[in-house]
Amino acid sequence: MLRHRNEFPVESKLPTFDGATAWLNAEPLTAADVLGRVVLVSFGTYTCINWMRSLPYVRAWADKYASEGLVVVGVQTPEFDFEGDLDNVRRAIKEMDVRYPMVVDNDYAVWRAFDNHYWPALYFADAQGLIRHHHFGEGEYEESEMVLQMLLRDAGADVEQGLVRIDAAGAEAAADWASLGSPESYVGYGRAVGFVSPGGVVPDERHVYSAPAALGRNQWSLSGDWSIGAVPARLNAPGGAISYRFHARDLHLVMGPPAADTAVRFRVRLDGEPPGRAHGIDVDDNGNGIADYQRMYQLIRQPAPVGDRLFEIEFLDPEVEAFVFTFG
Repeated sequence: MLRHRNEFPVESKLPTFDGATAWLNAEPLTAADVLGRVVLVSFGTYTCINWMRSLPYVRAWADKYASEGLVVVGVQTPEFDFEGDLDNVRRAIKEMDVRYPMVVDNDYAVWRAFDNHYWPALYFADAQGLIRHHHFGEGEYEESEMVLQMLLRDAGADVEQGLVRIDAAGAEAAADWASLGSPESYVGYGRAVGFVSPGGVVPDERHVYSAPAALGRNQWSLSGDWSIGAVPARLNAPGGAISYRFHARDLHLVMGPPAADTAVRFRVRLDGEPPGRAHGIDVDDNGNGIADYQRMYQLIRQPAPVGDRLFEIEFLDPEVEAFVFTFG
């Protein structure tokens, strides 16, 4: 249940967006531009699955309440270097149908001004430019929308009680939390766990890896000619593969070629077979797909029942970089 408005004390003054690398979908907004209007600031980065699953709600609020005086500002603060590339960001937010103003925050200036530490994060400011509420992570969408309605009414808007109804699809669909048994898994050696190729990691050097005879749950391996760096692993020759035994409805991989205007063909297998009905939105039912820039690719969405499955992705072209597996 939503707390009474008096239980939403002032947390801080709404920071400015000074230090932004760029603005997309709008001219730069100053404090004077938003004074007198309720402001929702949404921090994310375009490969973050948790941010993607919150996006349908933020998008719907931006559409529904714009006429009531709401200003939504997205802040794109990159986790990976390639997420600071403006061409990548422009392409991603267009594909994701993000129409509200977006701040590109490559230097973390806005992140630090808010003292933020999370993707996604929401900050709710009233018409006096004071932050009255925040929410970190996914969920609690009904409470968040009711906070927006309360702040808009306090600013004089005539807002109806009803809440948005979301039927999210694709990567934006809510996770199957009850069946989720695999954690976010980084591929670069700086944060990797569960890597079991024989001989282990050979850091920052070209090396031919092989897969073990079997994988346990949440173990993974490489095969082929790879260079494992602190952040990504890079494939040096065609035919390299990644194997992962996972337990989740959805499997995603942040990956892609680092060079612009390059495409890498890949083939996905589930328990040694084409995925069929279990294919993700970036793969056909035969397991074929193309990575044409660095982003998150949904490779598996399996129908119930969800169990331990062996995922394999083989790259038919070289020069792909793999960053992190996420699940849902």
